[in-house]
Amino acid sequence: MNLDYIIPNAWSIIEEGFNPDQVKASESLFSIGNGAMGQRANFEEAYSGPTFQGSYIAGVYYPDKTRVGWWKNGYPEYFAKVLNAPNWIGINVLVNNEQLDLFNSKSIKNFRRELNMKEGWLSRSFVATLQNDVEVEVSTKRFLSLDIDEVGAIDFNVKPLNTDAEITFQPYLDSGITNEDTNWDDKFWDTLSVSHENNQAFIQAKTMKTDFYTCTFMESQVFIDGKSVIIEPNIKADANYASFSYRHKVKQNEIYAIHKFGGYLVDRNHDKNNFVNEAKSVLAKATRLGFSELLNNQKNAWSKIWDMSDITIEGDVKAQQGIRFNIFHLNQTYLGTDATLNIGPKGFTGEKYGGSTYWDTEAYCIPFYMATKDQSVARMLLTYRYKHLEKAIENAQKLGFKNGAALYPMVTMNGEECHNEWEITFEEIHRNGAIAFAIYNYYRYTGDYSYIPEMGLEVLIGIARFWHQRATFSTDKNKYVILGVTGPNEYENNINNNWYTNYIAQWCINYALESIEKVREGYEDDYRRVSGKTKITHEELALWKKVADNMYFPYSEKYNVYLQQDGFLDKELITVADLDKSQRPINQKWSWDRILRSPYIKQADTLQGMYFFEDQFTTEELERHFDFYEPYTVHESSLSPCVHSIQAAKLDRMEQAYTFYLRTSRLDLDDYNHEVHEGLHITSMAGTWMSIVEGFGGMRVKNDTLTFEPKIPKQWKGYSFKVNFRHQILKVSVNQNETQFELEGDTELQILVNGESVTITPDGLVSV
Repeated sequence: MNLDYIIPNAWSIIEEGFNPDQVKASESLFSIGNGAMGQRANFEEAYSGPTFQGSYIAGVYYPDKTRVGWWKNGYPEYFAKVLNAPNWIGINVLVNNEQLDLFNSKSIKNFRRELNMKEGWLSRSFVATLQNDVEVEVSTKRFLSLDIDEVGAIDFNVKPLNTDAEITFQPYLDSGITNEDTNWDDKFWDTLSVSHENNQAFIQAKTMKTDFYTCTFMESQVFIDGKSVIIEPNIKADANYASFSYRHKVKQNEIYAIHKFGGYLVDRNHDKNNFVNEAKSVLAKATRLGFSELLNNQKNAWSKIWDMSDITIEGDVKAQQGIRFNIFHLNQTYLGTDATLNIGPKGFTGEKYGGSTYWDTEAYCIPFYMATKDQSVARMLLTYRYKHLEKAIENAQKLGFKNGAALYPMVTMNGEECHNEWEITFEEIHRNGAIAFAIYNYYRYTGDYSYIPEMGLEVLIGIARFWHQRATFSTDKNKYVILGVTGPNEYENNINNNWYTNYIAQWCINYALESIEKVREGYEDDYRRVSGKTKITHEELALWKKVADNMYFPYSEKYNVYLQQDGFLDKELITVADLDKSQRPINQKWSWDRILRSPYIKQADTLQGMYFFEDQFTTEELERHFDFYEPYTVHESSLSPCVHSIQAAKLDRMEQAYTFYLRTSRLDLDDYNHEVHEGLHITSMAGTWMSIVEGFGGMRVKNDTLTFEPKIPKQWKGYSFKVNFRHQILKVSVNQNETQFELEGDTELQILVNGESVTITPDGLVSV
């Protein structure tokens, strides 16, 4: 734990007391979004201290030219940058012509910031004494509307406490912004026009290279003690900026307030030649409702989300706050309303990692969206990959693969690889396996096989062709090997026969063969279409089978475990417990060379495979591998603690499972990895959900049946969650004495609980 200032609260993230050293961290933690756009929790008013300003529009990116010292064939030409979008939230505040700036104020009292997760809004309040000795009380509230997802709203209030004062609000738009993260300091935005009329302003701009056209807009209203006042503003505009000045003489203890509505239109959804008129229509809808009604709608929209996705924990407020924080940000980032979008690793909270899509979506996020929303949302994420299949084939062709072999990118915006680290781009090919596993996992959970004949089979064929061609026959081992890879443990690069990679390659080939046969027998029209398009032959399938049947897996007879890679036992096997704590985290203290020679594991690797394919290993095998590998795992990937929590629970190691759960759920809140100022770990937050549902709840789907092995940490009195399983809502409530199941649906549901069959009828309650 490296941060400890967030106040424990079941439904809110709360900070009390102003500390400039915490501003960047809080800007991440208090970020807001609505799936279409998002923003870090920057102050609306001016702030001259260290800050990371960030507003983002979903799907809008820039292909920042790759910067490397030595160019390699096949290297991605660019690293897609999530763009800092034109700023619409800004409101300069002048008190007797002095700028309100917390960094330069004489004193600050009663500072409080709250992110209300239950209702979806961010607030802030404080009392500041400015350099001119005027004391003002300030309160703000803002949110990004779920109902009108192109609009956000701000309520900003100033009350002079010790004197009358002339207060000026200057709401503005600014497209002269830069990215925190850039390779060459390129100009990312080209401002096309700045216009204004009737308290409204519009900036039309487009991204350089990618030509995403956007319109940033705003409209403001001002009030004295809640009553609207009409003030003719002074207007300032230049090539990248537009502002209005609303000056008013405010009596002591009067409240001068501004409501600002703003947001973005993008040409993905609007005619760029009619941006201003369409922005006016959106503003008219927002202002007609007004701040209060929009806020009520926001509360109702979040209530519906929480009704399905909430997880309750009794008796442990930090654990409760952690899981809701994770669920809240997952829903802020992606709601399944746009098939062209995906789930970025930082969401709308920062710029690190670039790109929109990693293997995190398939490995970690899809289970959350399958169970907490309609299955169409998860299917949409799979469709996203199908639409990028041709690009995946092109990516493989660039590396010398042929015949329709597909290599999905490690990082992408449009299906094209855009990662700029060679050991990831060329070697972390296991991401292909996560795509195939997600197809299998979707069918296993939803029972909807239609995706496979309609789209998925083509994806599986492309992936199987890649693995067939990527494997090499070793005459020494008389087996097929896969050389020069990086597994999920990115602290080993360019190694041979990573067990996880070899295992998932074998599984992908076998699953593709099984799917081809099933579609051939049961979906003749689809089979003819797919076989005609892919030109698969019996001879090719036989070659795939030969590779799968003869895949090599490194194994240690001494330790009776599969080895993470061929040379793992050549390392100096010093456990993490024996590593000097001053050396942690090693990714910030050690050279890369030293890390690569060490036995330390960034995240679950061999154990990741045993998590995915649990049914293919005995509990005793899992226990042996867990005991061997976990002591060398530093968990410096956000994706690591959740898998270990699930497996510790499976092994009845509840104290360990609980510790890992706290780490994954409060990874950002407590800043375990010293990096929260860069943004939050959005995709790993889905792993937190899995830690409870699959870990403590023991939920699995086996033989087409939903099964549970419920367990509960001793620190909790009880917990509950809901899952949408095949169009029926099942609520699971666990306490120290029993587990209760309630069903919202039309037909009875047969489940297994600790291996025993249980029948649940609609609207009935069953205790086990």
